Amino acid sequence: MMNFINIRPVLLAGLLGMTPLTSFGFVSITIAPPALLVYEQPFCPADGYIWVPGYWAYGDDGYYWVPGVWVEPPRMGVLWTPGYYGFEGAAYTWHEGYWGPHVGFYGGINYGFGYGGVGFIGGEWQDNVYRYNTAVTNVNTTVVHNTYVNNTVVNDAIANSRPSFNGPGGVTARPTAEEEKALHEQHLPATTAQRTHEQSALQDRNQLASANNGHPTTTALTSVKGHEPRNTNANVSGQPSAHQSPNLEKRETKPGEGQANRPPNENRLKSEEQTKANRQEENLRKNAPTEPNVPHEQAPSQTNRETNKPAEKKPASKPHEEKRSSGKEEKKE
Repeated sequence: MMNFINIRPVLLAGLLGMTPLTSFGFVSITIAPPALLVYEQPFCPADGYIWVPGYWAYGDDGYYWVPGVWVEPPRMGVLWTPGYYGFEGAAYTWHEGYWGPHVGFYGGINYGFGYGGVGFIGGEWQDNVYRYNTAVTNVNTTVVHNTYVNNTVVNDAIANSRPSFNGPGGVTARPTAEEEKALHEQHLPATTAQRTHEQSALQDRNQLASANNGHPTTTALTSVKGHEPRNTNANVSGQPSAHQSPNLEKRETKPGEGQANRPPNENRLKSEEQTKANRQEENLRKNAPTEPNVPHEQAPSQTNRETNKPAEKKPASKPHEEKRSSGKEEKKE
């Protein structure tokens, strides 16, 4: 069962200086919300972002428009079920949106861009990759690459009406069996980026219905301010981006650095090239012409080696030895 609180605690929060956020709590209001806006959806900024449609939230100064925006889901495999107002007990009660494995009941409200009132046809998860239905979402395929086309036609009675609440005077849809089942699955609340996004809209008086007559200045945004995709400014030039360059500078060395430990590389071959060169040299020696007396097939014998030895030179006699020799010969005579 869905829980909600009535307007009294919201007024009490205002008296205490607190800011009531209708979209992330359960409040009931006696004034009907304005009709939903018809607006253009901006391009999806990056793969993996999911569209959260715009809605009327309620604050101290009345209804204000929270622009539709692309956001990162809290984890893979979950989809966003938008919040909605339901007329219950003479008041318009806000039912909080949530993330879950399946899209649940969101009052039958036609938020557009895949949220036609029942289920969601704007995208799907497949093998932990989110794919976009380009028939109903605005996708630049040079940035987002996981796409498909599903031309499912939304019921004309829903598509041509823009009521922003469920109940008498609005949409009278009831939850389907699948939506009831999704309601009891494990859910995750709105992300920090979504809460920041609503706070920014609350602080912008141009978004107040009382100030813009139901036509706010900003109807949709590409991403939440301060939560932009990391690859919004995709680098297609091949040059390092701003957040990459510091890492590259750490890896690069200045001229002359790292040279002291490097061996000289003049006329130096790698070990594999050296081995190849040695083999080529050995083949050349084998195929080279040999001396006539020594066939190249057979190594010379020991006898041949001795025969071919050059004559050894006797050491020359010293001068004083020659004198002694000549003196002896004269004595014999």
